[in-house]
Amino acid sequence: MKRGTLFLVIGLAVLGVAAAVAASILHNGLSSRATPSKLEAVIARNSHYLAIPSSARSAQNPVLASAEELRDARLHFADHCAICHGNDGSGQTTIGEGLYPPPPDLRKPDTQNLSDGEIFWVIENGVRFTGMPAFGKGGQHGGELDSWKLVHFIRHLPHLTTEERLEMERYNPTGPEDRAEEQRENEFLNGATTKEKPESDNHH
Repeated sequence: MKRGTLFLVIGLAVLGVAAAVAASILHNGLSSRATPSKLEAVIARNSHYLAIPSSARSAQNPVLASAEELRDARLHFADHCAICHGNDGSGQTTIGEGLYPPPPDLRKPDTQNLSDGEIFWVIENGVRFTGMPAFGKGGQHGGELDSWKLVHFIRHLPHLTTEERLEMERYNPTGPEDRAEEQRENEFLNGATTKEKPESDNHH
């Protein structure tokens, strides 16, 4: 085969692959309701693996997985992460199901088979082109310990108990209406009474 013909064949093959990838990604337009195709999932998974530095993959967790540290991480997860990932890590939340790609089920092998360093890296740096933000501030800081604690909690998710999940629900973020209702309940329980505002002398 002549060199020119070979380059043409290679070029057509590359274009074919690019077209297949584009079709896979845009199979439902730009809708975030679409389910990622198998091809797209494979590309995303391998790109994600290649994007994590090898030094991060081999990093060791400096935090011991004590009951106290796990509870700290559990409540931190409830307050910061559960809105997308769910208290149980399933990703089955209103916001999570509206993202594209949707959050992974953190209990499954795709996450659990990652090294501690890889999970830590994702928490600190986020994942580009997804809803996963970067929680790290760069450099050595106290927040890194929180991220390492979260790694332990993510490992624990497949074994989350009902009692732990119920405790987490009390730490999930609430909206303005929920907070106002909670404040009224607290005021009532503390014996507070609502004072009526005096009517104004001015009538319009």
